[in-house]
Amino acid sequence: MASKKKGQVAKGKQSGKAVKAEQKASSAFSPSNIRDFVHQVQAEFKKIVWPDKKVTFGLTGFVLVLVMVLAIYLGSVDLLLGKLVSSVLQ
Repeated sequence: MASKKKGQVAKGKQSGKAVKAEQKASSAFSPSNIRDFVHQVQAEFKKIVWPDKKVTFGLTGFVLVLVMVLAIYLGSVDLLLGKLVSSVLQ
């Protein structure tokens, strides 16, 4: 059993060396690799399910309202703490 595992490890090392040699021969920035990358990106973009216009506007409105509420809250807390610190220092 141990001899089989050693044989399998040796085969894995040999194929790893072959892969490394193959990767060195082919540059990542070769035109064929760039073309393959662009095709893969286009295929992935086709898989995306984009939301409807109505959903997008609804979520955008929600985010804007939430930002306004948080800005008012943080501004009021900052104002109150600033007045508290200035009254303590005087």
